[in-house]
Amino acid sequence: MGILLAGDISEQFMIKGVLKMPFLFLGQEVWITDSILSMILISIILIIFAIICNKIIKKAKEIPTGIQNVVELVVEMIDNMVKGTLGDNAYRFRNYIGTIFLFILVANLSGLLGLRAPTADYGVTLPLGIFTFIIIQFQGFKNSGINNFLDLFKPTPILFPINIIGEVTTPITLSLRLFANLLSGVIIMGLWYGMIPVVFRFGIPAALHAYCDLFSGCIQAYVFSMLTMVYVSQKL
Repeated sequence: MGILLAGDISEQFMIKGVLKMPFLFLGQEVWITDSILSMILISIILIIFAIICNKIIKKAKEIPTGIQNVVELVVEMIDNMVKGTLGDNAYRFRNYIGTIFLFILVANLSGLLGLRAPTADYGVTLPLGIFTFIIIQFQGFKNSGINNFLDLFKPTPILFPINIIGEVTTPITLSLRLFANLLSGVIIMGLWYGMIPVVFRFGIPAALHAYCDLFSGCIQAYVFSMLTMVYVSQKL
């Protein structure tokens, strides 16, 4: 009975296959999961939002009203966040930082809509970390050339192994931090809904969602974006 109960509860937060693809990849079955569907839906929402914002800005009034207020508030917030860390180089990175910030934020908050947060899937957060790592290293070689590599031998060659580990683990630490925080929230909510009687599934879960989805989701989106900017700033 205990095994059955544990299995029932784990179903609340496990990644579920939704659609099996009619082909194999490297001998393995390929599935469209609930995380992938959530990510596609979030991407569509953000694209539609961007198109609407573009049309609004093209017809912008001197005194903003309605949605124009929201658009300008979001853009100003992101610009200030990027400029506060990257200074004069902010204009070069605000599009990327703004994109990942909005994507991660909406993905983290998607649990409030009953979706499985894509960022609670390591298959989503790891590519974000790897792409950020590529940008960091590209900026390092662009601005310092071979010195970007030679800096790994400073302040003494003995520290080269430690420095190289520090560089290589950047995408892992970025992705794991985001993944672990979001997955923990999914597990907590799954345990609550799986173990608590129906009568206690109203009211109290709202406070848990407020922390696990709203508060933690906003903080983790900000932390990922801020760490990205800090790493890039070091290379600049």
